[in-house]
Amino acid sequence: MKQAHGLSHKLSKPLFGIKFNEMNRISLFLMVVILPVISQMTLAQKKCPDTQQASETSEKFKIGMAGYTFAKFDIDKTLETMQRMNVHYLCIKDFHLPLNSTDDQIAAFKDKLASKEVTGYAVGPLYMKSETEINRAFEYAKRIGVKLIVGVPNYELLPYVDKKVKEYGFNYAIHLHGPDIKTYPDAEDVWNHVKDLDPRIGMCLDIGHDTRNGKDPVADLQKYQSRVFDIHIKDVTGKTKLGYSLEVGRGIIDIPAFVKMLRQVGYSGVCSLEYEKDMDNPFMGIAESIGYFRGVIRAMK
Repeated sequence: MKQAHGLSHKLSKPLFGIKFNEMNRISLFLMVVILPVISQMTLAQKKCPDTQQASETSEKFKIGMAGYTFAKFDIDKTLETMQRMNVHYLCIKDFHLPLNSTDDQIAAFKDKLASKEVTGYAVGPLYMKSETEINRAFEYAKRIGVKLIVGVPNYELLPYVDKKVKEYGFNYAIHLHGPDIKTYPDAEDVWNHVKDLDPRIGMCLDIGHDTRNGKDPVADLQKYQSRVFDIHIKDVTGKTKLGYSLEVGRGIIDIPAFVKMLRQVGYSGVCSLEYEKDMDNPFMGIAESIGYFRGVIRAMK
């Protein structure tokens, strides 16, 4: 008992001028008030800043991918790449979703896109050499739930396309192909063939092919803006058939001027990268091209 009493007596004495009960109160204050504040400050310091929004977020137009870019890859690899690029709009090619797909297959495909936050905004390009193929394309688009078809119909079938556009209420964008094929080599040719048809028949302005046929895609966007429903972004090395595709920003197309014109005409569709170089392994080129295009958009704000 004497030992316990002695210990109690010692603890009751001031330690460094502070009584034992006071020390308890100070410790409690540190635990309840000071330590949580320090902890919150530490967490705040460790929290990473949020990722900046994509540079096109405030624009009327969107950035997308043309499905043809992934001609040698399945839809899973396509979506994985788009997710890493933070790109959310896809023009669906029929090698990813066949024209004869069942309703269940279409639903599963759309669910897969949604799981990666990707929207299928159009189908095509689809080549159409008969009324039957046109019928099938329009029904295909309807079943998928898109209202834009990127197509390449024979010239003589344009009156029938006009009829189907009126029936379905879709936009129909003719994909121009430069000097490689005789039909629709450039924007002027498309315009001359559709200007007297339903105003919902227009073009997919492929700026690479337009350039390779000796045209200026910046001027053509301004001139034919009322009929430009889709755009394929790319770059090329020359203004002739010998010009070939390469990473956006490395070729001769004036991308800054094109972005300026997109804003000037108020284009509100999708600018889809169609990357045709190194198609066995296009991923570095896709990243460089998307990055360059977004960099130009941001630098010109």
